[in-house]
Amino acid sequence: MRAGLSQTALAGDDFSPSYVSLIEAGRRTPTDKALAVLAERLGTTADYLRYGDKAPSEERARLELGYARIALANGEAAEARNRLLALDLSSIAPRHQAEALLALAHAHEALGDLDAAVAVLEPLLAEAREHARWLQAAVVAALLCGIYVEAGDLSHSIELGEEVLTELDEAGLSATDEHLRLASSILWSYYQRGDLLFAAHRASGLIELAERDGTRRGRGSVYWNASLVAEGRGEYAEARRLTERAIAYLSEETPNRDVPRLRLHYGWLLLRSNPPEPVAALEQLGLAMEGLANVGTELEIGRCLFETGRAHLLLGDAARAEELTRASLERIGDSGDFDACDAHIVLGDALAATGRLDEALDEYRWAADRLAMLSAGRQSASVWRSLGDRLVTMGDQAAAARAYATGLDEAGIRPTTFSMTTRHPLTVGFSEPNES
Repeated sequence: MRAGLSQTALAGDDFSPSYVSLIEAGRRTPTDKALAVLAERLGTTADYLRYGDKAPSEERARLELGYARIALANGEAAEARNRLLALDLSSIAPRHQAEALLALAHAHEALGDLDAAVAVLEPLLAEAREHARWLQAAVVAALLCGIYVEAGDLSHSIELGEEVLTELDEAGLSATDEHLRLASSILWSYYQRGDLLFAAHRASGLIELAERDGTRRGRGSVYWNASLVAEGRGEYAEARRLTERAIAYLSEETPNRDVPRLRLHYGWLLLRSNPPEPVAALEQLGLAMEGLANVGTELEIGRCLFETGRAHLLLGDAARAEELTRASLERIGDSGDFDACDAHIVLGDALAATGRLDEALDEYRWAADRLAMLSAGRQSASVWRSLGDRLVTMGDQAAAARAYATGLDEAGIRPTTFSMTTRHPLTVGFSEPNES
């Protein structure tokens, strides 16, 4: 049934449909040769057909998969990856293959190897869609959408997510946790692309759907991403309200990676409120770090460290800010892209606060050089704006102007030019002013 085969299709030219029926009824025991043929057509193993989940290969695979999941939960992504790569997937049933591959993709993502994660997930998604395993497809697509956003490929993230979301709707799986989580992931993609009006409209509809038909976990996912959209629109009070609701919903679920990530986001919001609230932010970031130390990726832990450094800087402790930010860069390395740029800017701020202006300028220039190599998008524009602000305070007006102009380009606001021999474009269509 999972393979979508009739008895006749399974029998093929090697057996009669009645023989397959007798096997299913328990009235015939196939030979090893027959089992091998049937297993190949069913996309499984002869051991699985013979013993089910108690097959030695299945038990070994489940044991290794269990160890790998424990390693991931403990932040030991390299160990998880190595265990999963050592598995002989051809020796285990398809459902365990999918579980192992999904765990492997999570391990690659946690290690910052996005290319390897995509190489695992794309074939897994194609196979799930081909066999109409829509809930599995939604889980894989949500992870892929997030990875494509992290890699800067926003258009592909949205296109892929919307395709799978449509398939879920057509399959009658609207408002399931998988559906809401995927839809929430696409909200983040729209946010990063700068489509804030559409994202806000979609968020409103998702909240209504989640409140009516969703589970607490589904609602938490929707509120989390809706808060990001509200923040992007400058609605910080609403963003905080939505984040608090997301934390309330997800905190009641089994402990997982989502709650500390949410607290990291909440701390981020508090630091950008008007006025900033660094003391409250430190409380949330401390709780986030407790959770991320066990289940977070290197990038998430690094992000938490430099945001904590930012909070200390706002409280006047530049030395502590420098210490935390340097620790974050050890975590992030050169693979963090926008996060690495943010960390170098915070480090520059800490150095400037202690009077080491030349060192601070070096950090700002590092961020500028790295940003020039990254793809356009809202996140990039935000970091360029931060960089421009710092360069103004350093007295480098020309570099600041270039940073601001690049930030506008990244946000999709292109420069306008006009001839000085013609009227200013803003006056076109209006009557000439009276000389008096």
